[in-house]
This record gives sequence, structure tokens and C-alpha cells, in this order.
Amino acid sequence: MVGVGLIGTGFMGKCHAIAWNAVGTVFPDVAKPRLVHLGEVNEDLAKRRATEFGFAKASGDWRAVVDDPDVDIVSLTTPNQFHPEMAIAILEAGKHLWCEKPMAPSFAEAQAMVAAAQKSGKVAALGYNYIQNPAIRHIGALLDEKIIGEVNHLRIEMDEDFMADPEAPFFWKHEAASGYGALDDFAVHPLSLVAVLFGRVARVMCDMAKPYADRRVASGGRRAVETYDIASVLMHLENGIAGTLLVNRSAWGRKGRIAIQIFGSKGSILYDQERMNEFQLYLTSDRPTEQGYRTILVAPHHKPYDAFLPAPGHGLGFNDLKIIECRELLTRLADKPAWIIDFDEGLEIERTVHAMARSFEEQRWAAVR
Repeated sequence: MVGVGLIGTGFMGKCHAIAWNAVGTVFPDVAKPRLVHLGEVNEDLAKRRATEFGFAKASGDWRAVVDDPDVDIVSLTTPNQFHPEMAIAILEAGKHLWCEKPMAPSFAEAQAMVAAAQKSGKVAALGYNYIQNPAIRHIGALLDEKIIGEVNHLRIEMDEDFMADPEAPFFWKHEAASGYGALDDFAVHPLSLVAVLFGRVARVMCDMAKPYADRRVASGGRRAVETYDIASVLMHLENGIAGTLLVNRSAWGRKGRIAIQIFGSKGSILYDQERMNEFQLYLTSDRPTEQGYRTILVAPHHKPYDAFLPAPGHGLGFNDLKIIECRELLTRLADKPAWIIDFDEGLEIERTVHAMARSFEEQRWAAVR
């Protein structure tokens, strides 16, 4: 049985814990892992979370998790700026790694993480669970079949409103140390979908904006916001597809939206993450009298939906996608083909993000490679 360590127990840490607890029940083709050691910023919090999440041991020092001989793989779910040091230490200790996105605030740090993974020979995967959605997998299959012909245009957006309130307090995602802002905090998710559905981005033109110049701080007064909540990007992919990418962390009314519009020579496909168990399909092969978008509900024949539910229309959720991702990771650990984004593939997403930032800084088109 695989021994699991977890560092960080916030939103994504709990999501990883749910996945590790559930994966063997949902997918009996993988062995149930052992939840060995949990690390947090102090011992009291670590013990409380270990009890809640089902881990046998708890430590207020993340290095204790890394050094534990019973730990085979570590879930790393800390804030972005801590990823490089921790990830490299985990890999150098001979552990496999499941690291949340993005890889790191700087491209050089991401490269160092890739080098550590290659040197270790261990599996190093990134937390891009949106690619695991059965709807997205089926859209990919339809694109491979060229059911909508040759794709010529892609529009993809990601919007949430957790930073929409101008009076919400300053926190770590407003610091430059966390990265660019929506571009690397958010855009990496739609870019993961672009990567698995269409391939690499060749060149970009990017603009970024701050809807609010400063935020209040607990000690009184206000502090300047150092990151950008909004990014708008023109893209050309290596395969010739033209595209746009729009991301916004301050979009009132949007809760978890990743909207995709794919236009081809024989039809189009529409998808919205807020309605993650369906997508729309338009085909010119339909009779003109019945042409129109049809809604496709995700069902047991859209694998691996059937592992969760026996009937269509009941719906999977965010945490279910993480369980699917966990199964793919365990499959990769068994040296079998798996549907994950590893550090090598993740570096290409990071490369694209930094090209976008460079385009904004230089106010011109920028080549990704």
C-alpha cells in the first residue's frame, strides 16, 4: 500500500485528503493508500487536521513529513511561493509528488523543480483536476473524431468573484511573491484544457489590469495590491488555431466558471464549468430544419462517471474530479499509462504564462518558445 503524506490543509489540502480517502472505494482497481503523516504550520493545527482527515501522524514541521520513511508520496497544497523549496526537498528525499498548481512564482524555480523530478526518477504530477471531467474527456474524443471538422477558433474564459469586493482585506494572493495574479493563479487551469485538447500555444499578446489599486489591512490603513486580477490574451496555437483567453478573479456573479467555445468547419462545442455535467454540440450535418445546439448530459457511458453513479443526469462535483485524478496518479505509480499533467508537461503551461507576462511588460506579441 502506498504511504501518503500531506503538507498543507486548506481548501486544496482537504480536497486531496478526500481524494486519498475515497479513491480505493470508487476505483477498486487501485489499492487503498495509507494516510501516514500530515504537516501544518503548527502542531496543534496538524493534530486537529490529522484527526479530521484520517492521518496517523501529525507534525508542525513539514520536513518531518518529507523525512518519514513510511511516506511514499506527498501531496503538496501550500501557497504557491512555498512550492519550489518543498517540492525539491520531497523529490530529493526519494518521494513521489502530487503538487498543486501553479508550479512556482518564477520560471527559473519551475525549471529547478523539473530538474529535481528528472534527477529523482520519481513521479511528479500537478493538480489539474479539470482535465479529469468526463465531459472534457468526451469533448477531446469528439475533437479526435473531427466531428466538428477542423477547429479554427477557440475562446476560453475563467471567472470567479472571490476578489470582487473592493472592501475585502489584503491577503497573500495580492502579494507579488505569489506570482502575477489571475494569470498564473487562474489561467493555468484553462491552459491545461488547451494543452490536452489542442496542444501547445505558439505566441501571445497579453493585457492585465487591477480593478482595485489597494486593499485594507487588519492593522489599519490600506496596502497597494501587487498582483493583477484580470488578464486578456490573444493566442495562436502551434497547430494554427486562433484563440482568446480571458480570466478574472473579480467577476461578480461568477463562482467557478471555465467557459469554452470551440468553433470548427462543421460545427461547434460549448462548455461551462459551472454546469460541469453537460456540454452543447452543434453539427452542420443535422438537417437544416433541426439544426441547433443539443445538450449532452454526462452519463455512465462517459467514463469514468460510471464509477461514481449508475444513472445519467445525477452529476459529479469538484472533489470527484480530484478522486479521478488521484486514481490516475496511482495508475502512473504502477507504471501504467495515465491521464495526468506531469512536471515536464506542466512546465510548458508555466512557459506560456510567463510569455504572457512578458508580452504585457513589453507591450507586444511574444513567442512562447
